[in-house]
Amino acid sequence: MDIVYVHDLRIETVIGIFDWERECKQTVSLDLEMGTDIRAAAASEDIHKTLDYKSVSKRLISFIEDSEFLLLETMAERIAQIVLEEFQVPWLRLRVGKPGAVTGAKDVGVIIERGTKS
Repeated sequence: MDIVYVHDLRIETVIGIFDWERECKQTVSLDLEMGTDIRAAAASEDIHKTLDYKSVSKRLISFIEDSEFLLLETMAERIAQIVLEEFQVPWLRLRVGKPGAVTGAKDVGVIIERGTKS
């Protein structure tokens, strides 16, 4: 299985459990690795035969900007569901980070894998 990826996609959204977090947007950072087969696209140089990382990114930006979550875990599950179902991706690894959430740490967050990797 080949992997198409997007690293450090930064999006502003409402995320967090504290009252002050519900009143202002914060940055989340995504790393997304999506299992696919790139051979047909490579042979034909046809964008329609590959997983279009720009389309995936635009969809996730729109979704996240318009959403409000309490937990990164919930956000991660919803992102995974969108990618798996809407883009017919059989497997993904997703890191959702919240830079600056913990004093002294550059970033904190969750990493999930969903689907079946062969």
